[in-house]
Amino acid sequence: MSVTIIRGTNDKPVASSELESAMDGCHDLSGQLFIGYPIVATPDGPHRIDALLVSPERGLVVFDLVEGAALDDYQARQDDSANRLEARLRTHRELTRGRDLAIPIHTLSFAPAVRVPKVKTNKLVSDGTHLPQVLRRFEWDGPDRHAYEAALSAIDNISSIRKSRKRRSANRPNSRGARLQKLENSIATLDATQRRAFINTENGVQRIRGLAGSGKTIVLARKAAYLHAQRPQWRIAVTFKTRSLKGHFRRLIGEFALAEAGEEPNWRNLRIVGAWGAPGSDDRDGLYYEFCRAHGFDYFDFGSAKQQFRGREFPAVCERALDQWRQSDARRPLYDAILVDEAQDLPDSFLRICYELLREPHRLVYAYDELQNLSGESVSSPDDMFGAREDGRPRVRFDSGDNDTHDLILEKCYRNSRPVLTTAHALGFGIYREPDGLDDTGLVQMFDSAHLWNEIGYRLRDGELRDGSPVVLHRTPETSPPFLEDHSSRDDLVQFVHFKSKEEQSEWLANAIAENLGQDELRHDDIVVINPNPLTTREEVGPIRSRLLDLGVQSHLAGVDTAADVFFQEHADSVTFTGIHRAKGNEAGMVYVINAQDCHGRGRNLASIRNRLFVAITRSKAWVRVIGVGDGMRALEAEYNRLVKYDFDLRFTYPSQEQRQRLRIVHRDMTDAERRRVLESGRELGDLVNNLESGSLRVEDLDDKLLAKFRSLISGQRG
Repeated sequence: MSVTIIRGTNDKPVASSELESAMDGCHDLSGQLFIGYPIVATPDGPHRIDALLVSPERGLVVFDLVEGAALDDYQARQDDSANRLEARLRTHRELTRGRDLAIPIHTLSFAPAVRVPKVKTNKLVSDGTHLPQVLRRFEWDGPDRHAYEAALSAIDNISSIRKSRKRRSANRPNSRGARLQKLENSIATLDATQRRAFINTENGVQRIRGLAGSGKTIVLARKAAYLHAQRPQWRIAVTFKTRSLKGHFRRLIGEFALAEAGEEPNWRNLRIVGAWGAPGSDDRDGLYYEFCRAHGFDYFDFGSAKQQFRGREFPAVCERALDQWRQSDARRPLYDAILVDEAQDLPDSFLRICYELLREPHRLVYAYDELQNLSGESVSSPDDMFGAREDGRPRVRFDSGDNDTHDLILEKCYRNSRPVLTTAHALGFGIYREPDGLDDTGLVQMFDSAHLWNEIGYRLRDGELRDGSPVVLHRTPETSPPFLEDHSSRDDLVQFVHFKSKEEQSEWLANAIAENLGQDELRHDDIVVINPNPLTTREEVGPIRSRLLDLGVQSHLAGVDTAADVFFQEHADSVTFTGIHRAKGNEAGMVYVINAQDCHGRGRNLASIRNRLFVAITRSKAWVRVIGVGDGMRALEAEYNRLVKYDFDLRFTYPSQEQRQRLRIVHRDMTDAERRRVLESGRELGDLVNNLESGSLRVEDLDDKLLAKFRSLISGQRG
């Protein structure tokens, strides 16, 4: 048995540290000890509890931490904290038994500098030496595991945030709407890793990695609200790439802040800003723009950046600003903490700008999922990203091991069921894709570090995770909770449907959505339609939306019919259509991925194209429909059928380092300039071949040395 300690922040560092040490001797206890948490909203403002033990054996123990030797009126402090916590818990029906609270609340003043006599009869005050003895005296008659877990959920204050934006009304107990309601109710408690991620307040840089649906955005929003409640004078920024996340973050942070402090955040100090930004107003601010403005550096809007740095607009302007910063003596930090979501889609240079915008000790938290990367670039190691000190030591380095709270991995998925998530991974990596002649494997991409499969929640069923070895991977109930899939049959959770024409696809989809809204009792904001190709979305969704309008169903195209930071229309009954970029960070019960044939293909950009399919599928909280036309869609359907055949296990041979390098070359993402060079070279090579075939040019006419070099290069590439 052991107690997990989750370290937040308070104004009593010595007593907090002594409490942690004393808990090491409590071998007969389990549960979780929160330092500097929770914060309870009261009519008088936020009430900060010094520490709280939540134990399945003892119930709740509220600690009043005493710095120094003066106990003062400790009983009044204990009563105040206990009463405020009880009032909060009583608002949760599952924590009451009639008029009584289902879990006992004990209070204890922990005073490590005070020698407490007669400890065997004293249940109000303890020093460090006698803490285990005192805690054993606290009793819970008939401990109740359900009440323990309900108390954790209430203390997390997460259940209302996990649920939908609007009240749901379902008349039939087994309709999709009713099942979705039950599913949302079940996702009510943060797991221990998520709890550590948002409460732990570390000096310096913190990295949070996790697959889609693991709760990264929730954790960042929760952390922002917590830091703001504890340190309202701090300037805190929450930033991201996808503009539609702005409203989502504001809603999440606002609700968390109301739950904790009982009031809206001070949005002047807790700022939700984009990554790029532009002059004009606070709503248009972004951290790159603020960095340039604060230091007087050259600023590029997207239009001017595109003219000068086509294909690398944002990385290039951030690198230019950093170059000016290095040559300048100006150091103008603006923030006490910065939290970054979607870091996989942001360049290293932007994260370095965030680092330099921070006051010491550089409290930067960045979260990412490598597989949701749509830019074709990987997130670098902290050593490379943040550089070295004058003595050559890295500015930022994470310790190895599970206890490093600076580097956390969220391996449990709370959004996608096992069939949905493994479908996304199988298609994203090309696990069951047929080789197309460019290589001896159908794989599109692969982790360089095989252990990452373990870190994102997969376990070995057979084989070994090493180069050249056959391997079978599966997800366990611990990393993919069964309740996420038990609500529906496997064949209903995921469906791949191919059509002969786009007209047939449009008609089927419109009728399916109408059925979802009627017979299935889903709401309009339970449904999202995603077109994976960002360049064709407006054109492709037009006919479908027109047919929906004929059926009396309103819809909108996110970011086109709405403001750039609006995804769902909260005050209107309207189905959301979106391109892949605006879909990121959002989720819905029913997700339709249209024109999936665009994600088949071969060769250039295939890794990024497959990642679009991965991102689209993982937006689903319950059901997903992948639909499309033609041979490309049939090929994707065949890949999915192989996955089903193996009961959603991933079976493949782990590629060697040479194969992985070749995959990166063959399927790499290209800038516009690189694409133009490839097209021009292809045309020139085609002209050469045609001239040789027609006899207008002979091999003997070509330079022997150049021809030999060409043969050598081709044979080397093919070999």
